[in-house]
Amino acid sequence: MHPIRQRPTPARRHSRGMSLIEVIIVIVLIGAVLTFVTNRVLGGADRAKSNLATSQLQSLAGKIEQYDLDNSGLPPDLQALIAQPSDAPNWLGPYAKADEIKDPWGRPFIYRAPGQDGPYDLISYGKDGQPGGDSVNRDIVLQ
Repeated sequence: MHPIRQRPTPARRHSRGMSLIEVIIVIVLIGAVLTFVTNRVLGGADRAKSNLATSQLQSLAGKIEQYDLDNSGLPPDLQALIAQPSDAPNWLGPYAKADEIKDPWGRPFIYRAPGQDGPYDLISYGKDGQPGGDSVNRDIVLQ
């Protein structure tokens, strides 16, 4: 008796798996998708920090105004909102906490009194910490 040979069915003929080229294409596509998603997520976080810096500057301006009302003058620096300066006998603070005088990137806000166009300027130099820039690196100025 002769053994019966089975012929490979069409499904078996093509089930050899993925070729090396197909594997490389899939890896490249996954990498592209991950890069796109990562950039969108991280870019969103930076924009959120920029918006937070604007809100923090507005809040800090209110604290400076309260100091001004209590002491009949602007604070000499932002530390005067945290600890009483020797020349502020009517000080009713603390007006701010230490972390409130730092921007979302951990750098101290810039405070200038008198300011360029008003009684004082409050500035965050953005993500890069350098004057100038655009997008999330732009200067955020409250006058």
